[in-house]
Amino acid sequence: MKRVFLIVLDSFGIGQLPDSEAFGDVGVNTLASCAASGQLHIPNMIKAGLGNIDGVTCLPKVSQPMGAVARLAERSMGKDTTIGHWEIAGLISQYPLPTYPDGFPEEVLEPFRKATGRGVLANAPWSGTEVIEKYGEEHMRTGDLIVYTSADSVFQIAAHEEIVPPEQLYEYCRIARKLLVGKHGVGRVIARPFVGQPGSFKRTANRHDFSLEPASQTMLDAIQAAGKATIGVGKIYDIFAGVGVGEHVYNQSNADGMNHTDRYAGQSWEGLCFVNLVDFDMTFGHRRDAVGYAKALSEFDTWLGSFLEKLGEDDLVMITADHGCDPGYHATTDHTREYVPLLVLGKNVKPVNLGTRDSFADIAATVTELLKVDYETPGESFAKEVL
Repeated sequence: MKRVFLIVLDSFGIGQLPDSEAFGDVGVNTLASCAASGQLHIPNMIKAGLGNIDGVTCLPKVSQPMGAVARLAERSMGKDTTIGHWEIAGLISQYPLPTYPDGFPEEVLEPFRKATGRGVLANAPWSGTEVIEKYGEEHMRTGDLIVYTSADSVFQIAAHEEIVPPEQLYEYCRIARKLLVGKHGVGRVIARPFVGQPGSFKRTANRHDFSLEPASQTMLDAIQAAGKATIGVGKIYDIFAGVGVGEHVYNQSNADGMNHTDRYAGQSWEGLCFVNLVDFDMTFGHRRDAVGYAKALSEFDTWLGSFLEKLGEDDLVMITADHGCDPGYHATTDHTREYVPLLVLGKNVKPVNLGTRDSFADIAATVTELLKVDYETPGESFAKEVL
């Protein structure tokens, strides 16, 4: 293969992992909740074999799938974006990143206030929309920053774009990123700009993530070292702190990300195009909007049908996810610990069911073998099984 398109449908889980209860998740299934909404129309992914994957009972099976399919378990100790993408790229995280169910301690906040010259509001786990509704007016009056977290390893800073312009907010995030190391090395510092007036605040598309650098080499480093392209679409560059990512472009929406992917399909290059479509998670999963999530999957499915027609003989597409975020699970508004699907499509892909596999890292092992790149990872390649 000359080109691999690896598309992450951010948070598209397909059922709870055996250890999900240890992560606070009981009976979670993102796909099943979307199917139950009555708004899920995904004929292309069903033809690809999504309903044939182990454990999927909410979709029909097909006798002749278009591609190879698998169910992937997460071996890393987490259910967040950073750890999920790192595992997809070949790294397994044996220890969870730090979380702050009681808010951040003064040893973190005091130097942050000193470095930014601004006070801090909230400092607790919050829904991103609820926290700006609660503290947005006070933030606008005082200029203090809304600092909050979630069940995930994140330090989030929300600010109104008229009070703190996005570039200034990004600088505050860089300050936080430098402070949050060692035992406080959270997975991501996230800028959360918003606009509007009290009672009608709305987050903007100017979100920006500042991640920890991966602890060791990922498949991106190996592909880049081999002289091949590593293209990041969406927040891929941020998730890997830019390490191993060559050309990159951010998304304003899922549709924008799909347009970028179409554009790269029309260009000449050899290597990996790594795509993240975050609306599933950010706009629908966390907001527990099953109808919106299902409609977004349906829109992706329509795009997928046209995208596959653009691929050449030496192109391959993998569709997967980094964790779950079940829109029908109301015990929390956070990510859910789930299996994720894998669909492998291309003109030379055999319709084979790869069963349930032990790690997301099998993707990294397979991508590097397909591209003839040397890379050591705990994952096991399935390249020979699908071609």
